[in-house]
This record gives sequence, C-alpha cells and structure tokens, in this order.
Amino acid sequence: MKVPAIAIDYRGNASRPLPALSRVGVDPNEQQPLTLNQAITLALRNNKDIEVARENVKIAEYDLLSARGAYDPRLSAQSYYERIRTPATSFLSGATKVETSDFTGTARLEGLTPKFGGNYRFDFSSVRQTSNSAFSVLNPQYPTALTLTFTQPLVRGLRFDLPRRQIEVAKKNLSLTDVQFRQRAIEIITSVQRSYWDLVFALRNLQIQRDSLNDARTQLEHNRRMVAEGSLAPIDIVAAETQVANFEQAEFSALEDVNRAENNLKNLIAENQTARLWNLALIPMDDVDLSLPVVSLPDAMKAATENRQELKQSDLAREINLLDQKLYRDQTKPEIDLVGSYGFVGNAGTLTSTTNPLSASNDQLRTRVNELSVLTGLQPLPAPPATTIPPDLFGGYWQSLSNLGSNQFNNFRVGVAVNLPLRNRTAEGQLGHSLVEGKRIATQREQLEQLIQVEVRNALQSLRTADARIRSAAIARSTAEQQYESEKRKLDVGQSTVFLVLERQTALATARGNELRAQTDLNKAIAELQRATGNSLTANNVTVSAH
Repeated sequence: MKVPAIAIDYRGNASRPLPALSRVGVDPNEQQPLTLNQAITLALRNNKDIEVARENVKIAEYDLLSARGAYDPRLSAQSYYERIRTPATSFLSGATKVETSDFTGTARLEGLTPKFGGNYRFDFSSVRQTSNSAFSVLNPQYPTALTLTFTQPLVRGLRFDLPRRQIEVAKKNLSLTDVQFRQRAIEIITSVQRSYWDLVFALRNLQIQRDSLNDARTQLEHNRRMVAEGSLAPIDIVAAETQVANFEQAEFSALEDVNRAENNLKNLIAENQTARLWNLALIPMDDVDLSLPVVSLPDAMKAATENRQELKQSDLAREINLLDQKLYRDQTKPEIDLVGSYGFVGNAGTLTSTTNPLSASNDQLRTRVNELSVLTGLQPLPAPPATTIPPDLFGGYWQSLSNLGSNQFNNFRVGVAVNLPLRNRTAEGQLGHSLVEGKRIATQREQLEQLIQVEVRNALQSLRTADARIRSAAIARSTAEQQYESEKRKLDVGQSTVFLVLERQTALATARGNELRAQTDLNKAIAELQRATGNSLTANNVTVSAH
C-alpha cells in the first residue's frame, strides 16, 4: 500500500516554552474537601437519573390512584323540555290534536362494588307534565320514579375481574418502581465510588509524575556537573534531557487525567451545569487503605440472593404474570349474572275535573231511564261503582316526592342473565400467552441467578487479586527505589552508565504507578463486591427514599 506523503518534513519547535501547568475552568486555590460519603450523598440528592427514578415512583403512585378510581361512584344527570303534538286517532284521545309538554330531569348514580365484581345503578326521574287531553284528570302532574338495579356475577368476574387486576398490577408496579429506584441508587453509588477512587488515583499519579520529573531534572543537573568535571561524556546530558522531556509529557498527561476524573465525579454529584462546584478543585479526604472485607462465597451468594434488586424485579414480574393468568383464566368461564331491581314511583297533580268523560253521557241516560222506571213501577238501574282518585295524589311536586317516599307503588324484578359465546378464542389466546410469558420469566430468572453468581464470583476473585497485587506492587516499588539509588551511586563512582540510571528511574516511576493502581483497583473491587451482593446501601450507611 502506498502511503500518501503528508507533513513529511514536520518538526515541532523544540525551543518553544512549555505552557502553564494549569487546569481548565478550575482554580487550584479554590479547593473543596470531599469524603466518599459526601460524594454519595450529593449524587443521590442531585443526580438526574435518581431524580427521574424518584419521579417514576410518584407516577406509579398516581397510576395506583387511577386504578382505584374504577370503584368511584359516577353521577350523571340531564334535564330537558319536550313538547309533543299528535293527531287524534282514537275516540279516547281526548282532543282533536293532543298536545303534551313536559319538563324532565333525570339523575343516575352508578358504580362497581370493590368485592365480588358486582355493579349497582340508582336511577331517579322527575317530570312536570301537562296535556290538553280531556282524559287527563291531573293536569299538570308530577310523576317521579326511583329504581335500584344490581347485577352480581355468579361465575365470570366473581373472584377476579379487570378492575381488581388493574389495582393489583398498579400495586406491583409501585413496588417495582421502588425497587428500580433502589437499583438505580445502588448503580449511582457504585459509579461514585469508582469515580472517587479514579480521582484519588489521578491526583496521586500526578504527584508521582511530578516527583519523577523533579528526579529527572535533578539527575540532569547532576549529569551536567559530571560532564563539566569530565566524568561523563556530553552526550549523557542529551539522554538526561530526553528523560526530562518524557516526564514533562507524562506530567501534562497526568494533569489531563485529573481533569477527566474530576469532571466525571462532578457530573455525578453536581446539581446542574452552573453549580459552583465545577470551578472548585475536589480534594478527596478518605483514606485509600480500606479494610479488606472477609466474606466467603456462600455468604456472598446468600447476600446477593437477599439483596439484589434485579431478583426482586423478577419476582414482581412473576407476580404480575400470575395476576394476568388469574384474570384470563377467569375470562374463559361462562358469563352468568344474577340481576335484580327494585323501584318505586310517585305522582301528584292538580285535579282538573271530577267528571269521567267516558261515563258522563251514560249517567244522563241512566238518570232518564230511572225516571221512566219510577213512573212504570220498575226498579231503577243500579249506579256503577264510583272510581275516585286518592286524595294523596292531589298536590304539587313535593307531594309527588312524598308519595314516592311512602313506597305505596313499587315493583321488583329478579332473574339470571346468561352469556355463552360459542367460542372464546380471545380469552384462550390471552391465557395461553400469559402461561408462556410465565415460563419465559422463569427462564430469565434462572439466567439472572446464574449471571449474579458469575458477578459475585468475579468480584471475590478481583478482590483477592487486587489484594495480592498490592503486596507484590509494594515489593516492586521498594526494590525499584533501592535499585535506583544504587545505580546512582554506581554512576558517581564510574561503575554504571547514564542509560542504566535513567532505566532505573523510569522503572521506579512505573513501579510507583503500579502500586497506586493496585490500591485503587482494590478500592474499586470492594465497591464492585458491594454492588454484586446488593449491599451498597447498607455498606455505605445510605437510606434512600423515593418521596
């Protein structure tokens, strides 16, 4: 492959002075001491993911409130004026053009019973009715009616139905969002711990690189003196200068690592992008030499089984699935309902006439026949039984209500309503889906348990490895210090070379960094073990609340 010729003769300006060793957007003189617990507290208080998780819990609470609203009684009402004109089509119409007008008001109160799946309905109607029919004895009249209807499922919906399922699922979802909130809190705590120890490492590594740079500069000055004395060749000054330049690059890289680590931590704990914390230099205050937790694999697995929020989420998903199975299994049953109603009516009005239009002409004829019968000595015709309107029907609207309350005129009905679909494939399909979903959840639960076991095992192994690395790294750092000092002494007496001294110097800087990295990895391994066993909240004395 032919490489394109780009910037072939480029060379940096070696005489250009180094830029100031400063931090972007941070005043090193404005320092903020920070413990790990303080960082965790700030993260749980200010982190946006925690705030979102907290709002999700509140949403779940309102969802539960909405589900319970299925049992809130519903009141509806309407009123209207109506006028009806009909042509006379019968001798009993009472007018050549019958005109009826009424003011009607109706109200209904209905709802579901919290237990056993019943539903009730109260219907009330009130009318002011007028008519020009000659047969309307009460005009205007005020008919009223009150009816109670109740439907009680006997099979489908008796033990479980959709509203009860929605309430139970809303309760489970509330528990689920609370578990998710705690899970998110654990994840945030673990992220804060990692970022905190990364910042500790970055700051200490910056100091290591600065010490190495100072050693390199000291060695450079020492080489210059030896060159001036004739003990070293001038080229040895160049080697020392190269070493100084390399450590200068390492110092700037270490400073960049400090900024990155600090920004990552600030991103977790800062309230917002304008918080004053962004302009401060964070100074971790916790001791990096943490006590090593002693825990066996069975104990760690037992703690993970009891504390891991993912397992609790799986349990809640299984419980919701069981609710679905219960509902859809109930939906496959026949729909047989006991239906009953009881009603009573009332009426009252203004009496317009005491004469019956149908019998008025008969009364006149009977009177004339009776007069003739007396003249001829015959018995008079018997008078027909008198039909009178009860006096308690005379009055206005309040009298109608009084008659309604007296329960003189009532009705009731009781029966059974049966609804048997020829096929119920919808319910059968939903039940089958929920059963398969239950198996899938159980399989995922097994997979999750296995994954948790892997995480716990890896966390314990990482803990032991990091602990061993600290010991080995400490030995390597101690021996590197001894070798470096020894090599410098050999150089002074002419038994070594500048190359070996600089090699020992580089090896010492690497050994110091390895020791620091091993200690940081141990701290992060402890945090990972806390996460793997679900013990992050307890281990850090954190109590979280979604409210």
